[in-house]
Amino acid sequence: MDNKAKDKKKGAHERYVSPAVEQASLILFSLAGARSTYMSLTEICASVGIHKSKAFTILETLQRFGLVRKNTDARGYALGPGLISLSRKVLDDLNAPILAEPILEGLAKKTGTTAALGLIADRNVFVAAKREGGGSIVVTMRVGHRFPLTYGCHGKAIAAFLPEKELAVLLKDKKLYFQGDPAKLDKDKTIKDIERCRKDWFAEDLEETAPGLNAVASPVLGPNGRPTGYIVLLGLASADMAHRYGPLVAEAGKALSRKLGANIDGELDCPARPQKVKKEEKIWR
Repeated sequence: MDNKAKDKKKGAHERYVSPAVEQASLILFSLAGARSTYMSLTEICASVGIHKSKAFTILETLQRFGLVRKNTDARGYALGPGLISLSRKVLDDLNAPILAEPILEGLAKKTGTTAALGLIADRNVFVAAKREGGGSIVVTMRVGHRFPLTYGCHGKAIAAFLPEKELAVLLKDKKLYFQGDPAKLDKDKTIKDIERCRKDWFAEDLEETAPGLNAVASPVLGPNGRPTGYIVLLGLASADMAHRYGPLVAEAGKALSRKLGANIDGELDCPARPQKVKKEEKIWR
């Protein structure tokens, strides 16, 4: 098979991806998610799945621009100070975390749990802000942590407000994380949860993604009525607590959506939202 034939078999997204840039991005995300400050070259290669010589070349290039730094013994790598200027620009451009601060603070105080804002980034979401309540046991997460777009209750909340065609495409993905492990996907329950979220503005995760973890999330919409992220309440002690706090999270999601310019109160309420989910046999084929 010649190169042209191979290119035709690739999707448009895959065809225009630069392998070197993709590998560099994976290295940066791997360093960001490391448990310790520094990762060895061997650990980085194992995490990203590339040869040592290739990883070393990329790391040296990233170090040149200050995006990566070496440990003093030159045996480990960490994220570099050059990322500060980049992240500052991004954060300056993102109003949502600033606008969400009082909303998250209020939720955390009322419930004694952790309230967080997540923002969509392609097929993932990342934690952009959080506030922790004063409960004796608090479930938390790091700002910047990434999750799959469809993970748990935030995945259902986002899916519920996607345009019908985009929702259909999303649900045909081979790996859907609504119940955590894609192998445990419950199609009927997911459809029901999405329909309920469209009505109630919140979705629940009742120990679906992890034993003992209850959470509830509401979508956050942008000016065009499309999901731009979500607000989630973590560390709820029981399903009853999730049911009780769901409306609070829904109001938080609506409040932030209004601040971002979404029209959720007029006749054109949520223009991106379809009126009804298609039947299971059509949407999951």
